Amino acid sequence: MEFFTTTSSASRRAAGCVVIGVYANGKLGVGATEVDAASQGAISKLVKQGDVSGRAGSSLLIAGMSGVRAQRVLIVGLGKASGFAVPQFRKAVATVASVIKDSKILDMVSYLNVEEVADTDAYYLARYTVETIGSALYLFTETKSGKQPRAAPLKKIGLAIASRSAAKKAELGAEHAQAIVDGMSLAKDLGNLPPNICTPAYLAKTAQHIDRQNKKVTTKVLGEAEIKRLGMHSFLSVTSGTTLPAKFIIMQYNGAGRDKPVVLVGKGITFDAGGISLKPGSGMDEMKYDMCGAAAVIATMAVVAKLKLSINLTVVVPACENLPSGTATRPGDIITSMSGKTIEVLNTDAEGRLILCDALTYSRRFKPEVIIDVATLTGACVIALGRHRTAVMTRSDKLANEITSAGIAADDRAWQLPISDEYDQQLKSNFADLANIGGRDGGAITAACFLSNFTEGMNWAHLDIAGTAWLSGARKGSTGRPVPMLSEFVLQRARAIP
Repeated sequence: MEFFTTTSSASRRAAGCVVIGVYANGKLGVGATEVDAASQGAISKLVKQGDVSGRAGSSLLIAGMSGVRAQRVLIVGLGKASGFAVPQFRKAVATVASVIKDSKILDMVSYLNVEEVADTDAYYLARYTVETIGSALYLFTETKSGKQPRAAPLKKIGLAIASRSAAKKAELGAEHAQAIVDGMSLAKDLGNLPPNICTPAYLAKTAQHIDRQNKKVTTKVLGEAEIKRLGMHSFLSVTSGTTLPAKFIIMQYNGAGRDKPVVLVGKGITFDAGGISLKPGSGMDEMKYDMCGAAAVIATMAVVAKLKLSINLTVVVPACENLPSGTATRPGDIITSMSGKTIEVLNTDAEGRLILCDALTYSRRFKPEVIIDVATLTGACVIALGRHRTAVMTRSDKLANEITSAGIAADDRAWQLPISDEYDQQLKSNFADLANIGGRDGGAITAACFLSNFTEGMNWAHLDIAGTAWLSGARKGSTGRPVPMLSEFVLQRARAIP
């Protein structure tokens, strides 16, 4: 996709389509006001007749409007004029994307970017526009046969700006957004692929492909023999029931010399049947999404490499399947983690924490500035927060604030849940150093407490993305989250945002 900025008025801009906004009270947006004047009151007339309501989510596409050079004018409802903020702006852009997706429009210029949007600037408005449209135009057809829907033919997106002084910010926002869109598309592809294709080896090959495309990225993939030599018996206990070999993926990007790295650890369970503690059959097909944490951190590495950020980033992915068989780990088994701590396995469906604890221990060797693990870890998190916000758990309020602030800026929001010693009591075991579950109460929190036992002395946070990584039902598919939030976090750390 090609992007450009313009200070041209909406009526004078030659394009396949110009996008203007009208508020719910009939107030015309900046672009609509200018087009209304050039078209001798055509927009005001449409509002008066009730053809344009200004209701959020509404739209009207008009071809050949008098006094306007563009082939089409797309009028989008912006909702209430008072308190027009980022969620309303993105809803308006999503409406634009839905119209563009089903049209033959090759290029468009959005004049929504010159509206007054609370608590943001030209950089973020450009990012939100490109990310929203790019995400909406995503198609997954890789595993379908026959004639498939064609991708929207849109090739150029113009971003109207109030003055040339805002051009650099908007252009940088669009550049960053395109990298994030590409990263989200990669994460979506990995999540949407079936588990017979997206195996642990496939994840490893994806990481190696990113390595080959970027000189600053180096990738190492460990097999089960090496994993065993490292003492990662907790990790291996999860993969013991499947014939597909586990992979331990390490990606390193060096963009800041000897600086301590940001380390991202992603849960890579490419299919989770629950092991001996078998999941119910209904909805089990969605357990191919249990590797969305891995997909997100690999995709974030792709974003960082594409933007050539001045930061050091390391990505660690333990990847395997969790299946039942005669060789699978049993409830009641006791295993020894890489750290030396022993774990009583009370439920083999609480497997994500068993692979992550060894990955977190391994990550100590990188002496990270900060370490964040990302995982579709618990159904309890979905009960707590629904499918709207990612859960953040850490013993550092400063780090929690940094992550949640990144989520607000990226409009990929998170919410902090508590983590403290009283929850640790639920993980006590009579036979091992700790149990792998702590009962139903506070399940998302006790999962984080389990992981915290392997992060002493590290600046660590846990993201539970079980509610945000994919959608079910008619819209079933990977969301690509939390790639925007992780990208924002790294962009801020790299001081790459104006």
